[in-house]
Amino acid sequence: MTTLPSLIGRTAIVTGANTGLGRITARELAAHGARVVLAVRDLAKGHEAAATMTGTTEVRELDLGDLVSIRAFADAIDEPVDYLINNAGLMHPPFGRTTDGFELQFGINHLGHFALTNLLLPRVTTRVVTVSSLSHRQGTIDFDDLNWERRPYRSGPAYGQSKLANLLFTAELQRRLDQVGSPVTATAAHPGISATELMRHHDTPSRRGSALLWLNRRFAQSEEDGAQPTLYATATDVPGNSYAGPSGFLQVRGAPKLVGRSAKARDEGVARRLWTVSEQLVGVTFPLDSAVR
Repeated sequence: MTTLPSLIGRTAIVTGANTGLGRITARELAAHGARVVLAVRDLAKGHEAAATMTGTTEVRELDLGDLVSIRAFADAIDEPVDYLINNAGLMHPPFGRTTDGFELQFGINHLGHFALTNLLLPRVTTRVVTVSSLSHRQGTIDFDDLNWERRPYRSGPAYGQSKLANLLFTAELQRRLDQVGSPVTATAAHPGISATELMRHHDTPSRRGSALLWLNRRFAQSEEDGAQPTLYATATDVPGNSYAGPSGFLQVRGAPKLVGRSAKARDEGVARRLWTVSEQLVGVTFPLDSAVR
C-alpha cells in the first residue's frame, strides 16, 4: 500500500469520486487530512460515498460530458487546489455522444478533463494526476476522425484512443508547465486490471465470453489495490510526466511503481498536435502563458 504523508491543509479534487478507484482515492486522501472535493455527476451517489469517509469532504456536481457543467464547476472553485485528480472515465460503452457532440469516451476521458484542467490550472498549486490505462497501448490518435464520425464505431479502439490521449495530454501539460517555470507537476497512473464499475458496460450477454471480461474476472485486483498507483502519483515524490502502475507481471497487479509507456505515448509531435486540436474542440486554452508553443 502507498504510504501517504500528512495532507492536513491540502485540498484535492477527485473526479468520479463516488465509485471505484475515485472513491478509494478520495477516501484515502481525506483520511490523511486533505480536504477532498468529490466532483461527481450524480450528487446523491456522491453524498452516499462521502458519508462513508472520514475527514473533510465536499460534494460538487460535475458532468464531464457537458462543457457548460465543466465551466460552472471550475468557476465555483475559488480556493487553491493542491491536487487535481482526473480519475472519472467510461470504458466500452455503447456508441453515444456528449452534450457537445463528442464521442463519449474521447469526450469524457480526454476532452472533459482537458477542459477542466486548463480552467482550474491557475488555482492548482502542486500536481495534476490523470488516470490512463494499459489499453493506451492499443490506442491510436486518428486526427482524421477523432470523434468517430466516419468510421463504424468500435468501443475498444475508441477507449484505447482516449487513454492514449490521457498520456499525451500529461506529457504536453508538463512541457508547458516547465516552459513557464510553474512548480506544478503533471503525472499519470494506471490501475492495472481492477474490479470496478468501469467494466459495467462490458458485462452484457453479448460480451460475457470476451477475453477482456475473462481477464478481469481472473486477474483483477481489488479497488483498494487498483487505486494505489493513483495515490502514488499524487502524493509521493515523483518527477513530472511520470507514469505509475502496478509492479507485477505485465503491470496487471501489484504494488505501485513508476512504469513505462508505449512509443506512441512518447511522441512529442502528436502530443502537441493533440493539444492544439483539443483547444479548438473545447474552446479552452493553456492559461498560464499565452506565449507557450
